[in-house]
Amino acid sequence: MTKHHTIVTTVENKPGVLARVAGLFARRGFNIESLAVAPTDDEAFSRITFVVDVESAPLEQVVKQLDKLINVVEIVELDPTESVALELLMIKIEAQDPSGLAELIESFEATILEERGNHFLVTMTDDSVRLDDFEERLRPFGIAEVQRTGKVALRSLDAPER
Repeated sequence: MTKHHTIVTTVENKPGVLARVAGLFARRGFNIESLAVAPTDDEAFSRITFVVDVESAPLEQVVKQLDKLINVVEIVELDPTESVALELLMIKIEAQDPSGLAELIESFEATILEERGNHFLVTMTDDSVRLDDFEERLRPFGIAEVQRTGKVALRSLDAPER
């Protein structure tokens, strides 16, 4: 059984909706591994992507509780085999010795956004596992600050419609 599930909800784009949805998770003791939210192409709606730890509550219970919220329009669980999920990493590196750093960044197809002497601001978009690996490989260079977005996901083009 998968420990984490990706749930995508379409909600009305109104003040307080995110707080109500997050409050539901907190009240029920559901652990959110990551959360990303943004308006959709229709300004009336937003899309919230949750990665939920299903060991804290059964997936069916999470979906049922979400469905009870008045501002929730649609709930979809994305099967990892039928979806594409990515996360953005931004990382500041303060390298004592930057030799080999450029090659490492290039090998992961990451991008240097800024460079000042031995200080670098780097970004990379990929799946969580690959970002974890990249971050771990950067540690010896000297990580000053890290920011990650959390997972965003869409159903694959070849996935069957539901």
